[in-house]
Amino acid sequence: MKRTKVLILGAAGRDFHNFNMVFRDDPTYEVVAFTGTQIPNIEGRRYPADLAGQLYPEGIRIEHEADLEQIVAEECVDEVVFAYSDVSHNHVGHLAARAASRGAGFRLLGPRVTMIESTKPVISVCAVRTGAGKSPTSRKLVSILAEAGKRVVAVRHPMPYGDLSKQSVQRFATLDDLATQNCTIEEMEEYEPYVTCGAIVYAGVDYEKILRRAEEEADVIVWDGGNNDLPFFRPDLEIVVADPHRAGDELTYWPGEANFRRADVIIIGKQDTAPLEGIETVRRNAEIVNPRATIINADMRVTVEDPSLIEGKRILVVEDGPTLTHGGMKYGAGIVAARAHGAAEIVDPRPYAVGEIAVTFQAYPNAGPLLPAMGYGEQQVKDLAETIEATPCDLVLVATPIDLRRVVNINKPTLRVGYELVEKGEPTLEKVVSAFLEKQS
Repeated sequence: MKRTKVLILGAAGRDFHNFNMVFRDDPTYEVVAFTGTQIPNIEGRRYPADLAGQLYPEGIRIEHEADLEQIVAEECVDEVVFAYSDVSHNHVGHLAARAASRGAGFRLLGPRVTMIESTKPVISVCAVRTGAGKSPTSRKLVSILAEAGKRVVAVRHPMPYGDLSKQSVQRFATLDDLATQNCTIEEMEEYEPYVTCGAIVYAGVDYEKILRRAEEEADVIVWDGGNNDLPFFRPDLEIVVADPHRAGDELTYWPGEANFRRADVIIIGKQDTAPLEGIETVRRNAEIVNPRATIINADMRVTVEDPSLIEGKRILVVEDGPTLTHGGMKYGAGIVAARAHGAAEIVDPRPYAVGEIAVTFQAYPNAGPLLPAMGYGEQQVKDLAETIEATPCDLVLVATPIDLRRVVNINKPTLRVGYELVEKGEPTLEKVVSAFLEKQS
């Protein structure tokens, strides 16, 4: 029997999940390779045999996406499967053209074949773009459910940047769990806020096993989606966060537009800092393509440990890495705080960047005058610390989801910047969730 040869384009997340759900045990397919992009140092590894299944006793190699045409030609690939997120429709179209130029078809797998059914109610929180405010929304949702007396477990979109076999199923309930499992900064930014508020969070590679483990200790599952990806679990309530700072992206990004069209609830956040025309564009687009969705209006409240220390200072702002890189944002909560509290200057770190941080700025030349807290490995963390040290400033504003000072040695005065979702008017997230729980009872 001739097997259909498949190349899966990914970024160490959706690609592995799609493989597990559709291709792993199907003898009619042969996945010849994965490719990697967006995340540093993915390529050159292998998807291990113990995760790949009996059809792949040597595992599956992971190559760089730049080699797409070469792999298709050399392996006579029949189908190229696109499996990552937060990219423009234009980007997806170009990849389809590259595949077709070497004779291969191009495919997007849909929710019906990639979502796992749960025995417990599932509420998903996804977004139109990276950095829209999904994580603070997820954390608020967990708090609302806990206050309603529900045992709630959060399951995070995959971030498997280490030993994939050891990361098949990960459970985090304490800060020690983060250290024991050698989490990167990127992982800690997503897991630690749950742990510090007393919640349990799962992540990993094999999401069928993860869901079954999570169901054992939960009344409600919260899916915390990464980037702007679709949920891996079939949700009973879909919440999608839109960003009026990037108005229009809700109709031009994959799979953000799919999320926007699927949503039961659309949160239009950051309204305290977004232009009115951006807010109205998102609202109008929601009314056109998804009129059944409930709209929640919200601000993103920014807080600072001691804002009086900012006035008149030269400020280096450190922000969440993915929001600034493939998320495309030129500023976040740190810049908002610096401007609001009278900073004399926001110091541009780009001339002082070293090592892998300098490489990041080269890859994303349109980044604003702030420092992305990239931390996918030890060298990046070291280069991040050296870049902070080299940048001439009076004060460092740390606007990352975790307290970066705990994992990076910063020998300068620092202040922590926080941010939280605050609804405006009705309906509130709490009322939406209460109505949902009543229907489930």
